[in-house]
Amino acid sequence: MLKRRLGKTDIEVSVIGLGTVKFGRNQGVKYPQRFDLPSDAEIDVLLQTAHELGINLLDTAPAYGTSEERLGKALRGQRQQWVISTKVGEEFVDGESQFDFSASAVKQSIERSMQRLHTDYLDIVLVHSDGSDVRIIEEEYIFSQLAALKKEGKIRAFGMSTKTREGGLLTVQLADLVMVAFNQSYTGERDVIALAHQQHKGVLVKKALESGHVKTPVNEALRFAATELGVTSVVVGTLNPLHLKENVRNMLL
Repeated sequence: MLKRRLGKTDIEVSVIGLGTVKFGRNQGVKYPQRFDLPSDAEIDVLLQTAHELGINLLDTAPAYGTSEERLGKALRGQRQQWVISTKVGEEFVDGESQFDFSASAVKQSIERSMQRLHTDYLDIVLVHSDGSDVRIIEEEYIFSQLAALKKEGKIRAFGMSTKTREGGLLTVQLADLVMVAFNQSYTGERDVIALAHQQHKGVLVKKALESGHVKTPVNEALRFAATELGVTSVVVGTLNPLHLKENVRNMLL
């Protein structure tokens, strides 16, 4: 599996990353089919498959239900094999999302994520935006908060999972990386990716398969995202080891 350097950091991530929302949450998601949460054994098999395929990037978040706790349990003794990306700002409580970007909430979220994941540092921390990207950056001083935690050694790189073009462009200027939606049906943030390439910043792509609603062949959709100049890694969520193998095989053809 090809690995790419994440912007100016010393972190190298696989061109395909594994999204883990389905590890811990099946409420309030936009996938086309209902699914049951996997067993611990099924998570172990999926992670082992990912490792064998050369995938090293795992994307999680407090808003993904029990995903962090389940990852932490599964990754005991394997921490150095993985690049873990988690988020701050959003919680999913009693079936609803709640947002808090205050300094105290961010610090508490980071500490809790480290406890859940059984680690004393986080490779990547992304702001889980509520859609008001620019306000969060300019009024909540979110990147200053994360920069201080990076200086303390608690995180290695930070950015935002954005929801607007304006937020993406600002994030590229002020952070280590950005996570943007990008697929054949939506290219509205292509200039964010282009700016990141110009500025030597990392880019993670979400929704490359349109949350399971992709209408073109999966191999075309993955290649479309992964070969865009400036993209570091494409995060794809699945619970099926065979689908994961197929995704990687499609990328290698």
